[in-house]
Amino acid sequence: MGNIALMIIAVAFALLVIFIIVVLVKVSKTMTEVNRSIKLVSSDVDVLMHQADSLMGKANTLLDDVNGKVATIDPLFTAVADLSESVSAVNASTRNLVGRFSRSGRRNARSTAAVVAAKQAKKFFTKKEKVEKEVV
Repeated sequence: MGNIALMIIAVAFALLVIFIIVVLVKVSKTMTEVNRSIKLVSSDVDVLMHQADSLMGKANTLLDDVNGKVATIDPLFTAVADLSESVSAVNASTRNLVGRFSRSGRRNARSTAAVVAAKQAKKFFTKKEKVEKEVV
């Protein structure tokens, strides 16, 4: 009976060792695959970092170029702002002048109309006299 118990223990221990060996082989294959993946990812990350570095250099160059051009056209915007202020001032002055004429024009509308009519009549008669002299 003791021999059968030892035999069962030996078979169980052999099965345990075989199971552990199978697990260790699978873990070894998995670790090999993980190491290969890590090397692949590392090389891809190196390529990406190199490209990102190149891209950042180009972006810095572009930004410097844009800043230089903005500095070049900044006086233009200042001049346009000054011009718009001047136009606004001219507009305000014109409105004031028109307002003054409009207020005085209401009071003197009859006299202004009379002056305009007199000028037109003078032009008409002057042309008529010239035509009559040419005919004669």
